[in-house]
Amino acid sequence: MEAANRGAKDADGKSIGCNIVLPQEQKPNPYLDRVIEFDHFFVRKVMLVKYSSAFVALPGGFGTLDEVFETAVLMQTDKIREFPIILMGRSYWDQMHDFLKQTLVPENTINTDDLALFRCTDDPKHVIHIIQARQTQISE
Repeated sequence: MEAANRGAKDADGKSIGCNIVLPQEQKPNPYLDRVIEFDHFFVRKVMLVKYSSAFVALPGGFGTLDEVFETAVLMQTDKIREFPIILMGRSYWDQMHDFLKQTLVPENTINTDDLALFRCTDDPKHVIHIIQARQTQISE
């Protein structure tokens, strides 16, 4: 997350960190204008989803997968409005996409349309294009 916060700061943007308090995790990075700390993951996820207009996820562990999939489920079930979930790093995320397509779709646990909840790219300019296109769509 530090890279995203640094990028925002370098572009004279505001940067807010939603940090989870864990004894073994790193402390908030120095590129934050404001830090909000949470004791529980579910409260942090509620706040992230409530105030986000896009998610950009990079390769990560259980926490990253939890945030990505819970957000997709909320969109899939119409509990929140749809916004882009952009997965950076094709070599990492394409394996997940293949699993969803080759296992979950045939098992009828998700629909083929649900695969469209995720956009995968290696190109930062494509990320910007996806987000800007969504913002334009919302304002029309």
